[in-house]
Amino acid sequence: MNVTDTIADMLTRIRNASSVGKTDVSMPSSKMLVEIARVFEEEGYIASYAVEDTEPQKTLNIQLKYGPKRVPVIKGIRRISKPGLRIYSAAKDLPRVLGGLGTAVVSTSKGVMCDRDARKANVGGEVIAYIW
Repeated sequence: MNVTDTIADMLTRIRNASSVGKTDVSMPSSKMLVEIARVFEEEGYIASYAVEDTEPQKTLNIQLKYGPKRVPVIKGIRRISKPGLRIYSAAKDLPRVLGGLGTAVVSTSKGVMCDRDARKANVGGEVIAYIW
């Protein structure tokens, strides 16, 4: 299947798997998707991720995280910058998701990082997604 926006596909797979209570979700891998998964893990939204060397393409497996009584840790996830409309932000103008309770994933010149780290490093970039 040919997917135009792989990041939106990843976020949709995570959203759907989380809403039905799946423990893991897999998708075709890319460097950008692995970096986004790394940020999600650092921020505590997913349990872990791994890249499997399968044919014809590598596969990214994400272990979802749940709280007590199987309540998903991820309440919401939204794509911001799309292929048809890129959204960029300066370091001082980076968005605060839900007043700081959520996380914005930002692609900067120093790599993919969360909004807090980008503010600390004083770098702006493309706002990829919000997660809360």
